[in-house]
Amino acid sequence: TIIGASIFVQPSEIARHLDSPAQIMLAWIVCGALTLFGALVCAELASAFPETGGLYVFLRDAFSPLAGFLWGWAMFWTMHSGIIAAIAVVFARYTAFFFPVGDLGVRAIAVAAILALSALNYFGVRAGSRVQTAFTCAKLVAIAAIVVLGFALPHAPVEVAAAAAPAAGTVRDFLLALVAGLFAYGGWHMVTYTAGETKMPARTIPFALLTGVGIVTTAYVALNLVYLRVLPLEAVRSSTRIAADAADALGGRSGSAVMAALVMMSSIGGLTGIVLTGPRVYYSMAQDGLAPRWLARVHPVHRTPSNAILAQAAWASVLAASGAYRQLFTRVIYTE
Repeated sequence: TIIGASIFVQPSEIARHLDSPAQIMLAWIVCGALTLFGALVCAELASAFPETGGLYVFLRDAFSPLAGFLWGWAMFWTMHSGIIAAIAVVFARYTAFFFPVGDLGVRAIAVAAILALSALNYFGVRAGSRVQTAFTCAKLVAIAAIVVLGFALPHAPVEVAAAAAPAAGTVRDFLLALVAGLFAYGGWHMVTYTAGETKMPARTIPFALLTGVGIVTTAYVALNLVYLRVLPLEAVRSSTRIAADAADALGGRSGSAVMAALVMMSSIGGLTGIVLTGPRVYYSMAQDGLAPRWLARVHPVHRTPSNAILAQAAWASVLAASGAYRQLFTRVIYTE
């Protein structure tokens, strides 16, 4: 779930705060290092507390039920639901490449994606897992295609219609860039949400966390090297679909269309996993008496936390309909 859609949007958010490619690359590397530190801590905790619920369980047992309560509800109201909404907006933004729609249309597509994937997970974990696995392949294809073609092919010059104002490159700007970058690395801890259902969690989860963060950091650094090679810095700053713009510089309109389709599939893949994991936390909270009991209801036929899925879908849809992408990721990262 780490590589969802943010890497196909977030480079522009980071570039707006920094004044050189070197600073941009340093920001991505620092974000990767910070994520690795967090993964090391989570790996140790998951080995000690192999229960479904992840960070909610760690906070509840290490500090108090109040700490778990605050984290769980922050997840619902802002962090987890906000990530769902933000990725859905990215999916809708790239969908608009093929079907031009206004802002209202983008929000409607985002809400439709959330509701469709929530319905898929409502009717069974297996179906949602299969969709996630299939679209994970699309993620890897998209990243590999950009990296390989970005270094192998010549690229056409890119005209910048309206360049964003360059940043001053101060320490404050660098810290703001880290905020944007950390959002792209978000999701690494979600593997701990299903620790209670994982075989040999004391070994499997640490391996998954550390390997995953290492691969993602390498992929993100490589992708940004390609973006900065293919596009001028001003274009990186002003782009709203940077992956498609980079592909357009490499292969023209057909290249950007293919890349937009791959990003859409990558977004759906990441979104499927995130929609799947959140309700498990709300279910655990309800069982502990820290959330309404009806959130602990398990569907008698599909054996899924049906009410928790519905509640998450409803609130994430409200967020997607009411907030722009930058507002959504800013709320999420500052709350975390």
